Amino acid sequence: MAIENRERIVTRFIEDEMKDSFINYSMSVIMSRALPDVRDGLKPVHRRILYAMHEQGLMPNRPFKKSATVVGDVLGKYHPHGDTAVYDALVRMVQDFSLRYPLINGQGNFGSIDGDPAAAYRYTETKLLPISVEMLSDIEKETVDFQPNFDDRLEEPTVLPAKAPNLLINGSSGIAVGMATNIPPHNLGEVVDACIALIDDQEITIDELMGIVPGPDFPTGGYIYGMEGIREAYHTGRGRLRVRARAYTETKNSGREAIIINEIPFMVNKSKLLEDMADLVRDKKVEGVSDIRDESDREGMRIVVDLKRDAVAEVLLNQFYAKTQLQTTFGVIFLALVDHVPKVLNLKELIQHFVNHRHEVVTRRTRFELKKAEERAHILEGLKIAIDNLDEVIEIIRSSHTTDIAKNRLIKQFELSEIQAQAILDLRLARLTGLEREKLDQEYEELIKTIARLKSILDSRELRMQLIKEELQEIKSKYADPRRTELLLDSGEFNIEDLIAEEEMVITISHLGYIKRLPVTTYRRQARGGRGKSGQTTRETDFLEHMFIASTHDYILYFTAKGLVYWLKVHEIPQAGRTAQGKAIVNLINIDKEDKIAAMLPVREFSENRSVTIATRKGIIKKTNLAAFGNPRRVGIRAIQVPEDDVVIEAKLTDGTNDIVLATRRGQAIRFHEDKVRQMGRTAYGVRGIRLEGSDYVIGMVVVKRDSTLLVVSEKGLGKRSAISDYRVTNRGGKGIITLRCGPKTGELVTIKEVVNDDELILITQHGLIIRIPLTTVKVIGRNTMGVRLINLAEGDRVVDVARIVPGEDTDQENGVLGVETREKEGSQGEEETGGEEGSENGSLPPG
Repeated sequence: MAIENRERIVTRFIEDEMKDSFINYSMSVIMSRALPDVRDGLKPVHRRILYAMHEQGLMPNRPFKKSATVVGDVLGKYHPHGDTAVYDALVRMVQDFSLRYPLINGQGNFGSIDGDPAAAYRYTETKLLPISVEMLSDIEKETVDFQPNFDDRLEEPTVLPAKAPNLLINGSSGIAVGMATNIPPHNLGEVVDACIALIDDQEITIDELMGIVPGPDFPTGGYIYGMEGIREAYHTGRGRLRVRARAYTETKNSGREAIIINEIPFMVNKSKLLEDMADLVRDKKVEGVSDIRDESDREGMRIVVDLKRDAVAEVLLNQFYAKTQLQTTFGVIFLALVDHVPKVLNLKELIQHFVNHRHEVVTRRTRFELKKAEERAHILEGLKIAIDNLDEVIEIIRSSHTTDIAKNRLIKQFELSEIQAQAILDLRLARLTGLEREKLDQEYEELIKTIARLKSILDSRELRMQLIKEELQEIKSKYADPRRTELLLDSGEFNIEDLIAEEEMVITISHLGYIKRLPVTTYRRQARGGRGKSGQTTRETDFLEHMFIASTHDYILYFTAKGLVYWLKVHEIPQAGRTAQGKAIVNLINIDKEDKIAAMLPVREFSENRSVTIATRKGIIKKTNLAAFGNPRRVGIRAIQVPEDDVVIEAKLTDGTNDIVLATRRGQAIRFHEDKVRQMGRTAYGVRGIRLEGSDYVIGMVVVKRDSTLLVVSEKGLGKRSAISDYRVTNRGGKGIITLRCGPKTGELVTIKEVVNDDELILITQHGLIIRIPLTTVKVIGRNTMGVRLINLAEGDRVVDVARIVPGEDTDQENGVLGVETREKEGSQGEEETGGEEGSENGSLPPG
């Protein structure tokens, strides 16, 4: 018997087959692999990893589990691809140099910025980070759609609820078929503020959003050089950014300069960068370098390029920018899936899609919670009926032969639903006590309120948007941190103040006139009595003489000892390393070589409602309207006409309502109201503020502006706070009263400051040591005392200056801050108070 041939051959042109097959493959890559969803900013593999870890219970407060467990779970349930692809994606979610806000907490070797690979997944362990929990929050409340997994056994989410705007804060990169995405990371706080601004004003422009989100913020820091690329990317969805390493120069003890690189561009391999730099030097394509070495450690990155004696640091740095990855180009493509379709978006559209997603999540969550609340209220209503008719209910149940008969009789007798009747049958006897019945009533009342609140949310878009704003503010308060990447102007672009993040800076000037600025966060907070940390490497004949705290947006008026004033922006002062000497101030302002800086005054605007009050060493005081200093020339203008035997020692802003306190080297002080000093022209000398005896001279001036205390510090490291009320108001020109009992153990007075409990101090010594202490460790004691120990000084060292700072959230952070660890010196909290106005005994002081 012949076998029938059932084979069916279809004739098809190969070009048609390739076209259809390639389209199917392309769509698979685009939809399921390479591009992120605009709503949660995740590709499918990342979403599946987070969801699988959530299902496994790998919460931040739970123990770590092997990465192999996570990889296996993802492969077996959701992601039918290779284990390498899953593990590589997981590793990147751990690395703090790859993601601006890592999503997974890793334990073990997860690679390095040098390009070292992660250990195999059998060696490493993971669990979720708190911000990932926010990405998954409310997923069990039907807030997102689910779809069958690859074999239809399980379900997986099509998108995560995503409380955080992950696409912008962490960025994304991927190459699909015929298209690619490359979204840079941004600062969480800025993006949240932009989301809130868009919620408040739907007509907000992209330029207005750029005022809130000025540019990307890479996890590795560095600079973005030029704003045109950012502007183009935010308006069109495509742009090119020039990213530069953060570098500065240091002068070593030998007098030679070194280039210090502490941040490199995003996604640059540090080892490869060092190799390329060394090759350029070896091949003599870059000349003037004597050594290149990597001094990076767990505290941060530090690449040192030692220069030869005649080399110019700026020239060499520009050569490295041009020839190595110290400067790279980041091509921005804001491409993401919108309703399963790839689309290039501008900044406003990216934010709008996230806000729309959150609105849908909040709406669906509210509906779910309302449904559950109504179901529970329905059951409670049945239970209340049963309790109110308890005897009859018990009789019905006892007289019924089966549960179904009892249920049907209850439904018929009390007009209950089947759910209510079943709840009555399931009721435990313990719930029949009086206390439990009260709890049922209380629970029902709370549910009624909850139902009303949820219905009001569903009925009002305004309430829903307010809820979204509150949740975004909560995310910001928990996870936002300062910007890491600084934005620099290219030539020909607009005002640099619009691009520089406002930041508190420590400005120091040495005795020989070297100036620099550092972020306040460079100096760690210590307990009173600690030894401090090295703040600057000085020459044998040089020492640090002045310190000031100011914002990068402030103007600084530099008053010289000879009575001239110069004008400079804080950001124009070069930023240098903690131990760097800085730059000669004569290279920044045209100050005479025989003159020196006496006072520095931060000013935002030159208002006519305020005055500059100047004090001199000989006790002269002068007040001039601030508007008179609004346009100084590069060569300086006259601020006060001082004779050859006198110098300016301080300048302060006053508003016409302040008291002034002058203090002298021998511990005398006088307080008088500023109206005792009339307004004078810039070239006037002034009037007598305090009468001095012998060789005494004025060391400081305080303008009293608030309810505070006066701090005085002596050159041997003793200090104290006294109430301002201890200093009676008198006429100017008197001898004053005792503010510090000076003696051999204290030395003479160094400074006087107005402080409050929340302030912090930075003390600086002649040998360059710096200590930062909170004012809460310095007690308020009598005016006529010797004080307490603020710093332990080495033999021959002495305090030369003190700065007051307002503390912020800038201490004791783990990443990217110099000297972050706070180690309290043993016994440093012990109080040493000696002397008093009432004649108490003098105690002995420990060695300084």
